[in-house]
Amino acid sequence: MSKEIYWKKAIKQTRLSIDNKSLIPLDTKNITAELYKKNDFIIRKVDSSKFNKKELYGPKKNPFCPWENNLEIDKIGDNHHLILNKYPVQKGHFLLITNTWKPQNGWLDIKDWKAIQKVNKDTSGLWFFNSSPKAGASQPHKHFQLLRRSTDEASCPREKWFLEMKFDKDSDNKLNKNIIVSKFNFLENPISLFESYLELCYRLGIGDPISDKKPRYPYNFLITNKWIAIIKRKIDHIHGFSINGLGFAGYLLVTEKSDTNYLKKFGPEKLLESFV
Repeated sequence: MSKEIYWKKAIKQTRLSIDNKSLIPLDTKNITAELYKKNDFIIRKVDSSKFNKKELYGPKKNPFCPWENNLEIDKIGDNHHLILNKYPVQKGHFLLITNTWKPQNGWLDIKDWKAIQKVNKDTSGLWFFNSSPKAGASQPHKHFQLLRRSTDEASCPREKWFLEMKFDKDSDNKLNKNIIVSKFNFLENPISLFESYLELCYRLGIGDPISDKKPRYPYNFLITNKWIAIIKRKIDHIHGFSINGLGFAGYLLVTEKSDTNYLKKFGPEKLLESFV
């Protein structure tokens, strides 16, 4: 059984970082019941009025070179660090970043998979990655995100959907056509994890690093201890909604600009179809 050392460090560091205002948790309200009757999505409204927009959106510099010392959790191998997300969606929202500049819109490499596996051996949950701005990435420096989950907890609201989904590139259903899911075992050799990622990207039409300098399409991935899903993306923003990997996991964030009437009329799954 894992000791969850990283998780314990994250909780301790979270308290310190909130006290010195290095960390700014998102203030949200669960409004799912107002807009949707099923339990495979959680819809929350964010109160953006409490944010200093100048502080949140600028200046436009790389926040990971260097990262804030107050947010640091631990060094992961020789090439990565584990830090807290400055604007967490839950307590202990992890970022795994490269120590030096690596582009978010490039291919993942074996070093990334070794680092992800090392963290996951201790603290696991829902991993997600947004490959570029069109996939919901907010920073161009390579980073992965982890929301910790306990062993008896579902990884996300859409887990059942992913476990039952069948990839079909000829399907009329846009989600089935642009999302590929496979079983995943973090205990495998990191090379096998890397090769699984490359195979899924190739099958989805995202390309491969031998033929393509960068992925052909923006994409998200979601990873748990049981499965991996890759989502080929088209756009980031429509109907006032901005969707990253968490949106496909079943976590939707509503702002004052979001068209909640559209969401209530057509449903979250129809909304997601617009992004692929």
